[in-house]
Formats: sequence, structure tokens, C-alpha cells
Amino acid sequence: MTATVLIADDEPNIVLALEFMLKREGHRVLVARDGAETMQRIRQENPAVVLLDATMPGLSGFDICEAVRADPALAGTRILMLTAKGRETDKARGLGAGADLYITKPFATSELLGKIREMLA
Repeated sequence: MTATVLIADDEPNIVLALEFMLKREGHRVLVARDGAETMQRIRQENPAVVLLDATMPGLSGFDICEAVRADPALAGTRILMLTAKGRETDKARGLGAGADLYITKPFATSELLGKIREMLA
């Protein structure tokens, strides 16, 4: 099943690894490296899933999540927060902002792919 997936992360190594993995799965992959670019891509491309880092230049992942959920045209966008912020308060903040899932880095590739498949099903 081909879907458009947006990787919103400012760490080049993470982006490269995720991009390779998702393209191998047959997905169309878009990349955004800061908060403003992420919002622009979500509005223009309407991705099926956004892999969203919490800490990026400009808008944070938490801010982006809230903005997407507040916009009726984007409210159906699936958001998986993928971040190094692993404290329970961070997780609660991400889910409270509207993330569908919250996974901390480092992550198991197979687990992440499984979660993305579930979100697309």
C-alpha cells in the first residue's frame, strides 16, 4: 500500500535512515527540516502520516501537532511523534497536543514500521 509519509526532523542521519526504510516499503517520502517547512508540507501535500520530531527549529513538534488538530482541513492527518524527549511529561504533552502515537528515540525499526502500517490500515 503506497502512502505519502512526511518525515519532519532536523537530524540528517535520522532522516536518511527513515527515508530509505519508508521508500523500501513503497511509500512516497517527503522531508521537512523545520517547523515552518513542516506546516507548509502538511498543507500542500496532505500526507497520510507525519513522523514528527518534538524539537525542531522554529515551531516545535508540539506546536505543529496543535496547529494541525485545530485546522478542520488537516484534522484527519495521522501524526506519530518520533522524538528523543522520553519523559512521561513529554509523552503526555505530545499525546495531549493530538499525536496519534508517541515513540522515543532510539527506536526499533521493525516496531516503527509496524506502527506506521497500523496507522495506514
